[in-house]
Amino acid sequence: MANLFDLSGRIALITGSTDGLGKAIARGLGRANAKVIINGRSSQDKLDAVVREFSIQGISCNGALFDVTNASEVETKIKEIERDLGPIDILVNNAGVNIRWKAADMPVEKFKQNVDINLLGPFIVSRAVAKRMMERKSGKIINICSLMSELGRDSVSAYAASKGGLKMLTQNMAVEWAKHNIQVNGIGPGYFATKLTAPLRKQGSAFNDFIVNRTPAGRWGTPEELIGSAVFLSSGASDFVNGHILYVDGGILATIGKPANED
Repeated sequence: MANLFDLSGRIALITGSTDGLGKAIARGLGRANAKVIINGRSSQDKLDAVVREFSIQGISCNGALFDVTNASEVETKIKEIERDLGPIDILVNNAGVNIRWKAADMPVEKFKQNVDINLLGPFIVSRAVAKRMMERKSGKIINICSLMSELGRDSVSAYAASKGGLKMLTQNMAVEWAKHNIQVNGIGPGYFATKLTAPLRKQGSAFNDFIVNRTPAGRWGTPEELIGSAVFLSSGASDFVNGHILYVDGGILATIGKPANED
């Protein structure tokens, strides 16, 4: 049974993985014996620091600095990775951004920035990697979607639009590439405790209380709780799972919520 989830001999590229959920997923795939490629777009020093950290932990790791929205740069880097390290067996499209703004007031360039990074980026990287996976008749692609792929919330119209689009892109790529033995799935995280969400999680804050009360599990998730889903969708255990979005949300999508005075 353990062999179903063993990623020995696989190479996994995780975009946007120098911090937060992407870093946790990369560490988890590395601990499942994959060789991981960490990606960032702006800081070589930060990238090198994560590679050193993972290497000390016994994880086989390399870094690749590129911007997921730059098609020519992506194509060049994917060629270099496959030439120098070997074929990319697993791609996790994690790089993302959430620029919050009221829809009526949001500048067009800010809306476009959300869409470019969250939706166009996964398309660009997937296209470059999938062409090579097709030749090998094997591959796993995981898109990091969101609860906002299904739900709306105040001031996140651009983010929700991009993540809703990513859900449909995931399903359409799955349909097109299944005949090449490529599985394309998504993970939809709920609310997770990261450095980015630390200000929102202050005890007694209205938003923290809202999330805790809205989540049947009664708490925020930890980044490590995404690892199992990522390993599953990267492994042979999911070879007949395709076009699926696996929501890891503590039960939020299963409920309409509870009255404020309910225990």
